[in-house]
Amino acid sequence: MNNKDTIVIHPYLKSLRVQKGYFLKEAINLVKAINLNCLYSHSVGLEKISPKTYLNTGFIFSLVKKKEELNVDLIFINTNLSPIQQRNLETKLNCKVIDRTGLILEIFGSRARSNEGKLSVTLASLEFQKSRLVRSWTHLERQRGGAGFMGGPGEKQIESDKRQITEQINRLKKKIKNISSIRNIQRYRRKKNKIPVISLIGYTNSGKSTLFNKLTKSNVLSKNMLFASLDSTIRKSFFNDINVLFVDTVGFIRDLPTALIDSFKSTLDEIIFSDIILHIRDISDDNYLEHKREVLKILNEIGVCSDDKRIIEVINKVDLIENKDFEHNSQKNGAIFLSAATGFGISNLKNRIKKSLISENFSLFKQSY
Repeated sequence: MNNKDTIVIHPYLKSLRVQKGYFLKEAINLVKAINLNCLYSHSVGLEKISPKTYLNTGFIFSLVKKKEELNVDLIFINTNLSPIQQRNLETKLNCKVIDRTGLILEIFGSRARSNEGKLSVTLASLEFQKSRLVRSWTHLERQRGGAGFMGGPGEKQIESDKRQITEQINRLKKKIKNISSIRNIQRYRRKKNKIPVISLIGYTNSGKSTLFNKLTKSNVLSKNMLFASLDSTIRKSFFNDINVLFVDTVGFIRDLPTALIDSFKSTLDEIIFSDIILHIRDISDDNYLEHKREVLKILNEIGVCSDDKRIIEVINKVDLIENKDFEHNSQKNGAIFLSAATGFGISNLKNRIKKSLISENFSLFKQSY
């Protein structure tokens, strides 16, 4: 899919008050994250959603003309389409159509490096594909079931495909379960040895990996793009000669596919069992409040409440904004203001972590401190 020209469409209901400019910008950044070339982007307001094609007939007609004018064969619709809506749109537009879930799965598939990451993305993709087996097959007539008296109608090809995908899904789940068991053993050992675990979470491109590198002196991939790092990374660090484990998790995003959340459950469990959760937020983004809501929403889905005492708000990228009254704001809401890129405020964060660990009765840490 890389290097293809594409059209980006963000549909929204006119009856809802939405930030269409923000959503369209995010959609464009999503296609850029997988090296697609956006030739044209547009937000379209809908009176109602068509159950057959999602978009209305008039807009589809104009989209066909735009597609032919630009000579593209891929259109990204920034919403989640039903299998039938996607199939009907591809028929009417005479090109490949990919929806939000499909694109995010493509991005994850291209970025996964660890064995667990690859297995998790493959599982999510298969779950997604299984629901999409509604295409117009040329071979959906029942296959011959054998020879002689055993002959006659067999199973439909689509049923055969679903069965094969189900078998693959079951195999992958077993492999991931084995990895999850190993994680549980490691988690038990860390708890037994009283090794504190600190997870970094946040909206994608909030600067988690940059801060992770600063805290652990690592070199995890850190770029100004959505989902620059996908695989969770665990690194040791030291506070007064006491081992502390930092976990860099995958970035969250609005409407993160449920299949991905389920597939990455063993990885996301690291957040659930963390002693401290650093919620990294990009204050330079105009929609950082919306990003906060989305992150807390996903945390809630995996079993972490928004008012969990383990969560420390870390306001990142302060070097990119004009208001420098960080001291007043930090006292006001308890957040830590810093710049992972320049190092400003990192010492304040470390002090806050130390105090939090002491309050959690990590006796070894307390003696050293």
